[in-house]
Amino acid sequence: MAPRAAAIRRLLPKPPLWVAMYHSIADTPDDPYRVTVSPVRFARQLHWLNDRGLRGVSVGELLTAAAAGRARGLVGLTFDDGYADFVDAALPLLRRHDFTATVYVLPGRIGGVNGWDGEGPRKPLLTEYGIRRAAEAGMEIGSHGLRHVSLPAADDAALAEETRRSRALLQEITGTPVDGFCYPYGHVDARTIRAVRAAGYRHACAIDPGRLTSAHALPRVHIDERDTSWRLTAKRVLHPLRRRHPADLHRTRTARSAQVTSPAGADVR
Repeated sequence: MAPRAAAIRRLLPKPPLWVAMYHSIADTPDDPYRVTVSPVRFARQLHWLNDRGLRGVSVGELLTAAAAGRARGLVGLTFDDGYADFVDAALPLLRRHDFTATVYVLPGRIGGVNGWDGEGPRKPLLTEYGIRRAAEAGMEIGSHGLRHVSLPAADDAALAEETRRSRALLQEITGTPVDGFCYPYGHVDARTIRAVRAAGYRHACAIDPGRLTSAHALPRVHIDERDTSWRLTAKRVLHPLRRRHPADLHRTRTARSAQVTSPAGADVR
């Protein structure tokens, strides 16, 4: 009966990968979209990870480890929009802990500002020099599209430009392959996923992709200034329930309903 119980356990879902979503690391009292974490809070959040034996890594490193069965204790760290403060505020703290991260930048807005935000302060975005500094420090550089537009509403030509051209531009800047993509606003549908895959990306991040969850639509946990130690703990505990892959849910139902017959004719659930 033990081998059959082990077979059932293998059908049960594994904890989903935990990917944290950051944006800007800066001190500001004006943050209507809650996309800014102060350097002091960010330092405490990294200490929270370190104190629990967790290590922050890029999405590419996380998925490579997961494929090899070595993802235990790893947390994906992502930074959307490519704010210039990443290099000055986030990077030194990440390196202090020997963490890496994925920085999603907008090659159509290099050196510009977050003009897509209707409210809140205007923040400078990374220049080409800043992007190269982050890459040389061991960070993964990914695309956030060209100009931060919602992709499901884009026509075919715009969608190709936001995915293919943004990747080509970033590869020219970094001199290395760009494997990761991040959907602006978290907006994603089956068509945009196909476009991202066709553009050559190996993985992509969303926010709550639901049934579309896959390596090209990874769910993430939003992190902001309010996330103290106890809030992070709660998010970590609840994550397997809120971000479970639909295939895992199917396997769970299958495992619970399947009847395994023992040699003696008894049924084991």
